[in-house]
Amino acid sequence: MTENTTPAAAAAEQPQALPSQYTPAEVEGKLYERWVAAGWFEADAKSDKPPYTIVIPPPNVTGQLHLGHAFQHTLMDALTRRKRMQGFEALWLPGMDHAGIATQNVVERELAKEGKSRHDLGREEFVDRVWQWKEEYGGRILGQMRRLGDGVDWSRERFTMDEGLSQAVQTIFKRLYDDELIYRAERIINWCPRCLTAISDIEVEHQDDDGELISIRYGDGDDAIVVATTRAETMLGDTAVAVHPSDERYAHMVGTEIELPLTGRRIPIVADEHVDPEFGTGAVKVTPAHDPNDFEIGRRHNLPMPSVMNERAIITVHGPFEGLDRYEARFAIVAALREQGRIVAEKRPYTHAVGHCSRCKTTVEPRLSMQWWVRVEPLARAAGDAVRDGRVAIHPQELAGRYFGWVDNMHDWCISRQLWWGHRIPVWYGPNGETICVGPNDEAPTGEGWTQDTDVLDTWFSSALWPFSTLGWPEQTADLAKFYPTDVLLTGHDIIFFWVARMMMFGLYAMDGQAPFHTITLTGLVRDQFGKKMSKSFGNVVDPIDWMDAYGTDALRFTLARGANPGTDVPIGEDWVQGSRNFCNKIWNATRFALMNGATVEGPMPAAEQLSATDRWILSRLDAVVAEVDAYYEDYQFAKLSDTLFHFAWDEVFDWYVELAKLPLNGDDEAAAQATRRVLGHVLDVTLRLLHPIVPFVTEELWTTLTGGESLVVAQWPTPSGFADPAAEAEITTLQQVITEVRRFRSDQGLKPGQRVPANISLAGTAIAAHEAALRQLARCTPAGEGFTATTSFPVAGAVIELDLSGAIDFAAERKRLSKDLAEAEKVRDVNTKKLGNAGFLAKAAPDVVDKVRDKLTGAEADIERIKGQLDRLPTA
Repeated sequence: MTENTTPAAAAAEQPQALPSQYTPAEVEGKLYERWVAAGWFEADAKSDKPPYTIVIPPPNVTGQLHLGHAFQHTLMDALTRRKRMQGFEALWLPGMDHAGIATQNVVERELAKEGKSRHDLGREEFVDRVWQWKEEYGGRILGQMRRLGDGVDWSRERFTMDEGLSQAVQTIFKRLYDDELIYRAERIINWCPRCLTAISDIEVEHQDDDGELISIRYGDGDDAIVVATTRAETMLGDTAVAVHPSDERYAHMVGTEIELPLTGRRIPIVADEHVDPEFGTGAVKVTPAHDPNDFEIGRRHNLPMPSVMNERAIITVHGPFEGLDRYEARFAIVAALREQGRIVAEKRPYTHAVGHCSRCKTTVEPRLSMQWWVRVEPLARAAGDAVRDGRVAIHPQELAGRYFGWVDNMHDWCISRQLWWGHRIPVWYGPNGETICVGPNDEAPTGEGWTQDTDVLDTWFSSALWPFSTLGWPEQTADLAKFYPTDVLLTGHDIIFFWVARMMMFGLYAMDGQAPFHTITLTGLVRDQFGKKMSKSFGNVVDPIDWMDAYGTDALRFTLARGANPGTDVPIGEDWVQGSRNFCNKIWNATRFALMNGATVEGPMPAAEQLSATDRWILSRLDAVVAEVDAYYEDYQFAKLSDTLFHFAWDEVFDWYVELAKLPLNGDDEAAAQATRRVLGHVLDVTLRLLHPIVPFVTEELWTTLTGGESLVVAQWPTPSGFADPAAEAEITTLQQVITEVRRFRSDQGLKPGQRVPANISLAGTAIAAHEAALRQLARCTPAGEGFTATTSFPVAGAVIELDLSGAIDFAAERKRLSKDLAEAEKVRDVNTKKLGNAGFLAKAAPDVVDKVRDKLTGAEADIERIKGQLDRLPTA
């Protein structure tokens, strides 16, 4: 460096360590492969470090990354990365679910293209075909998880039908069976006539469909009774009419019989508490084999339970209608009833909730069927107790009520599915009615007449074992000893009933009362920017890969994390991702500026007395932010911690500190410049560490360049140093207030941001007396030279600012413009004041309309005050 070269100029002469622009595509892939190759995501069961474990909610093998996955994976990755940096042996365990019905449907569609069905192949060959499909096409989402930056331990990747997990499934089935917690019985289940299997409640999508409500007269004369139904075809299976025991209208009929139209059968009238006497006629038809409520009435009253449809929803009884599908039968039966004069009323369209198979969209049929069940009462009670006694915390706490509402009222769980792909039920039937349940170490019975149950287990059965089966259970492995119970389950509130509760039940049962996780953190669902559910039918579904391609992975991750308020849905729009991309660029540019100006992490930090107020201010704020971010992480407040980091990084570090740092960096005081370089390096070092769990790629590239460190993945998480300087914070806050007020005034007067104007600044006796140079630099104010005329003057925080705007503003034109704006604002104020003073308007208008009027009035009054202030500050001539 020559004698006359400034430190900043010398730094600028050095080769640039960073490109002028951040290009995510050039950074992300290589960084991720480096992390994986280094083994930094792999957890060591032999480590002395305290464990921290998250098991990933296993995505379906058929699935691909959607915004919901990206959202939850971002949060889980942030938790795991932070804990790893804090010195924990962090395990984030990945894997996939075999997704029985979804996967079978995919492969069956492929077979259909060949003109074949699974029955043409037979069970064994079909299952082989599914495995082939899984190896070739399954698991696309795993590659997309890499693209998202998931810091998972790929060496421990599991699949719900791999050998170890299959052994776990067979083991727990046998134990539950031996403990009489699994049984086989006829019950009402959700049946898909297209997939030809029972399906779980979570696989049923309810939507409002237009149907018909038909009121039918059973019996004649004084013995007649009217019932209403949306499913006239099921009347063929009616075995009673039910009324409420206290309904005096029908008291004389209880215990008698009435003729069921079209069939010639007579059915009893029974009294049952389930009937609502206020609904309809107060009488309901009872079809025990085709309605879950009717099934319970049938059990209470010992009613016959004939099925009138087969597995394809084809009518199987009563000659005229036999062989018709359910919809054809509905039309024919209504026509026959109408012909007999038994239709009392018909309502079309009648909109009501109808269940559909989530896979094929076929209307689900409640059906009496022989199935395998889990007796859940003792298991569910234990799952409730674990939360009530504090062993497991639910976050946010207000969602605990939904959890208790489910586990305290849970019905027995139907676990059998009439599929070929899945864990086959380990039960054999003998030639003389024998039933044997076979464990993983048992020999299956052989010999003539012995057959295995043809059903497979519900996918949720195996995924309920996920927190411990993935760690090697039923073997007592080192992984199980180290990493169970897991620390946190992070998942959507929409599956609290179906997956969370079932993991709790099985975990407590299999692991001697040890719950599978300490904390259940429930997120909301990702919606579009207007809060609308994302759906293909709405045309608002977004492929997260498209946004990652356009704006970078970090931008998507930061947007999702910033919207993650506990338990509430997350709206997201493309413009928000663009804003996060701008934030990533801001981080890049600020760090690049710092490197070009010699920012460093080398050497000790200067003592406080050697630092400027600006340096002490940012260090004090940094320490407070470290503590604040830690507190938010511990409370799973991702939105708040992201917002805190955003405003600290952008507003305080990049917009204020970097700008204020330019003065010493470009000044003649080398000691002050060197101190600022060291503080700037430290602040960026810590800020990048804090940001890394959420935006891992850009921070990694910048931090390794800034510090020369190996990787943020294994860097130390910042901890509060205890440094606090309230006086420096107050001083710089005052400086910011003055600069902001001058900038606001300049903007109000229409000055361009870079336009400089002469100013006379009086700071005597203020807390910022030493900051005139910074004020002038950031407020774009030149010294008051010869010919200076103060055309406007205003005090701010004890400082007096006089500006000469004579060469910058046409005062007459500006006064005319502002006067016009003031008149418009006063007109808006008067119109809305009049509306709110009108009692008739307030009485008739909807609350949201009144609120809008109040908002307009408030806005107009604020505009009036602002414009008057601008006019007052304008010279009169």
